[in-house]
Amino acid sequence: MLIAAVMMVSGVDSDMCIRWLQILLAVVGLSLDAKGAPPNIVILYADDLGYGDVQCYNPERGLIPTPAIDRLAAAGMMFTDAHSSSGVCSPSRYTLLTGRYHWRTRLQSGIVGLWGDPLIAANRLTVGSLAQRAGFQTACIGKWHLGWNWPVAEEDRSVFRRAIAPNGKPTAEDLAVWERVFSKPIAGGPTSRGFDQYFGTDVPNWPPYCFIENDRTAGIPGSLLSPKLLEKNLASKQGPALENWSLEEILPALRDRACRFLREAAARDEPFLLYLPLTSPHTPLAVNPEYRGKSGLNAYADLVMETDSVVDAVLDTLDSEHLTENTIVIFTSDNGCAHYIDTAGLERLGHFPSGPFRGYKSDAWEGGHRVPLIIRWPQTVKPGTRCDRLVHQADLLATLAEILQQELAADSGEDSFSLLSLLRNQGQGNAVRENAVSCSIRGVPALRSGYWKFLPVPGSGGWTKGAGAHPVQLYDLQNDPGERTNLAEQNPEKVAELQKLLESLITAGRSTPGPKQNNDVRVKRY
Repeated sequence: MLIAAVMMVSGVDSDMCIRWLQILLAVVGLSLDAKGAPPNIVILYADDLGYGDVQCYNPERGLIPTPAIDRLAAAGMMFTDAHSSSGVCSPSRYTLLTGRYHWRTRLQSGIVGLWGDPLIAANRLTVGSLAQRAGFQTACIGKWHLGWNWPVAEEDRSVFRRAIAPNGKPTAEDLAVWERVFSKPIAGGPTSRGFDQYFGTDVPNWPPYCFIENDRTAGIPGSLLSPKLLEKNLASKQGPALENWSLEEILPALRDRACRFLREAAARDEPFLLYLPLTSPHTPLAVNPEYRGKSGLNAYADLVMETDSVVDAVLDTLDSEHLTENTIVIFTSDNGCAHYIDTAGLERLGHFPSGPFRGYKSDAWEGGHRVPLIIRWPQTVKPGTRCDRLVHQADLLATLAEILQQELAADSGEDSFSLLSLLRNQGQGNAVRENAVSCSIRGVPALRSGYWKFLPVPGSGGWTKGAGAHPVQLYDLQNDPGERTNLAEQNPEKVAELQKLLESLITAGRSTPGPKQNNDVRVKRY
């Protein structure tokens, strides 16, 4: 209607009117394509991919080719000081989806356990439900690992609690219970947390070893996983499986389903959000034949290359379906690389999965939670730009809310700051956040305030060994990004200041401006 009105009074053609409308909307802060549609959104979330595993982030000490991720970075913005909420999986996923620090929930340490309950409260806003509210079709395809309400009757719980020997066989009782449980809908999963559809494996190295589609298993598991698939960084827990379940088939299936979703979305008028939490390069290191040995390093590096090929397939599908120009693509990882894939061996060969940073997955040191973050948005972001500002995966919710012109309630996105000003200003301008918190697997917080970093413990808080004599740690990351020189003893005033800041972030129930909110539980102090 607006275009028609302009044409009537100005006498110019529709294309010119659309161009002038786009310029006007850009000035006032809106972004629409030539059809007046909001941008589509694709979130690619790698699992255990280290900062230094992406070639463009680690050109001097990274030996794994990642041409698709590099291509994405060349066409968008690389963030060099981006962080996940934790050095491990479930807490980071919670924060990325909700814009709220995970340590405000029951998950004070560790991850959501096998057969665990939902971590995201039913009434909490997620990036999925935000997009639904804006009229988007939403899909989650991949690894969930945020808990479900598994339909297990009280009398059947002992079957799921019982440890199963890797070489054991299911009993008649096991099979009867599995039939009862896996023939029912599973509540509390992605389709109840903002996604219109779901396809994936809850945790690829844990049971049930089958795909889940929406709220049902794709088939009824009736056997145990082959013991051979519990060796050499493959699956890690025995349990119910489909007959002849293949770990290698998981990643290609997610790739194919994601590309199918994009093709189907291209044929519809409504915008879409695709959240694609990949299962790799996390274990199981189940590399398909065309990638085995391709890196010349080890199986993990081969799987990084296979993961990159999935990114390539998604980008190619966006191109072929003419979706690229009006689609925001976000790529990041849930935490750093895991040491148990033989990071020491990779380092001896000259590849450093954490780049210049100290530590690995699980740690409160930078290698645990400083992650690659790339955003490509052709309508707004100039290709090949870089942003060195402190940002956090919690910021995704507020960023999308501002782009989609959706208001956040006081009890939504309590730790989320919009990155839109950085995107518009090509990574320059004022910082959007002054502080951030990321935790180790044991829940130890690492507090950033500007370039200062404070840890209230002497070690990594995770699996990496090593601790100094001083009971707390203080680093100046601007001059010491490798966290080699602990400045706590020389700067007691700064330590006290950051301890006070951390306490205020906890007690306020939020780090963004707004009314005080309640944490779900009493937050553990260190």
